[in-house]
Amino acid sequence: MNTNDSIKKTLELTPQDLALLGEGDLGYIREIAIQEAERLLGKKTGVAPRARLFCLYNADGTPVSISGSREAALGSAFEHEIMAMSVH
Repeated sequence: MNTNDSIKKTLELTPQDLALLGEGDLGYIREIAIQEAERLLGKKTGVAPRARLFCLYNADGTPVSISGSREAALGSAFEHEIMAMSVH
């Protein structure tokens, strides 16, 4: 029996490593709070208080777009030629 089977290996990436990942072709989508949208866009966003917002980010965490649905965010990824990856 191999005693190394129980050892978990992790990969740590710096923001600079992530920026180079996919050379700008990879990104991710996550739901954001209205406060985050206001921080990114300014206080006068005109977003309804209970709206759900989804932000498309480049792999390095740079916001690309904010949408009102996950489907619209995927459309934005397609438009920007970014492959949106699933992250947890």
